[in-house]
Amino acid sequence: MVGAMAETSTGAESRLEPFRTELIGYCYRMLGSGFEAEDAAQETLLRAWRSFGRYDERRASLRTWLYRIATNVCLDMLRSAQRRALAMDLGRAADAGTDIGEPVPERAWVQPVPDGLVLPPDGDPEAAAVRRETIRLAFVAALQHLPPRQRAVLILRDVLVWKAEEVAQLLETTVASVTSALQRARATLKAVGVVPGEPLRPSDPAQRELLTRYCAAFERHDVTALVALLHEDATMTMPPFAWWLRGRDRIRRVLLGPETPCAGARLVPVAANGSPAFWQLRPGPDGAWTPFGLVLLDVSDGLIGGITTHLDADRLVPLFGPPPRRP
Repeated sequence: MVGAMAETSTGAESRLEPFRTELIGYCYRMLGSGFEAEDAAQETLLRAWRSFGRYDERRASLRTWLYRIATNVCLDMLRSAQRRALAMDLGRAADAGTDIGEPVPERAWVQPVPDGLVLPPDGDPEAAAVRRETIRLAFVAALQHLPPRQRAVLILRDVLVWKAEEVAQLLETTVASVTSALQRARATLKAVGVVPGEPLRPSDPAQRELLTRYCAAFERHDVTALVALLHEDATMTMPPFAWWLRGRDRIRRVLLGPETPCAGARLVPVAANGSPAFWQLRPGPDGAWTPFGLVLLDVSDGLIGGITTHLDADRLVPLFGPPPRRP
């Protein structure tokens, strides 16, 4: 009896575990936080494991069953949660020289996430490209403008390319209701005006050259060369502070300021949000380098349109893993 139960438990785990990464990706788009997405996916798999003996494959595929559980877990987590946002959603752009203010609680922000945590390693290249595009910070922030059930419908239909009938079955509603929710969700995203920029393209020589020049200028603290790589209306944000800038002239004045912490820092590539991303490291007294921030760049039309530096690096290291101590 005990042996049979153990065998059943092992069999359930072996069938459920391959879905972990895609479930975390789904929950990340729903929740806007890698930490919460991990928790939600873990709760999904735990609930599925506990009730695996009652799973009936004649009623739904294993994948559909798991996504139904994951959707319910996310909807429960979102019942009393405030909408996660980017700095641009929280107030107007600041003037260079204004006080940066007090940090805003972590719960207010769309958080970065490691690519490896949310992107399955293989699959159809076209589907993989869509999944990579839809973990960009700007896209995930736009999703947070949707009511939770509309959010689920849009992700399932437009990101994961489920059929309307499958989504209706998962949400226990009608195809007409799913179609209506999808139309409203698309209209909201269009009104929000999501423009996430280009994903990271290591094989694109033009993008690779742009990022190489940016890193070199940053590490030399060559503000003139760095600002020349920015769009005229580029933005710079530094979560967890709501303070942010728009325009390369304002960014130039801040980078030239006496309290700029970038001098002497190094940039080390990291896979985050399908974007060009880097750990910003500072030298320590023992010769080791410590993370000061996680930098994500928005690239479009051969220039950089946005710089987001998450300054709560210590909190992000457990999620991403430690950067190299000696770049």
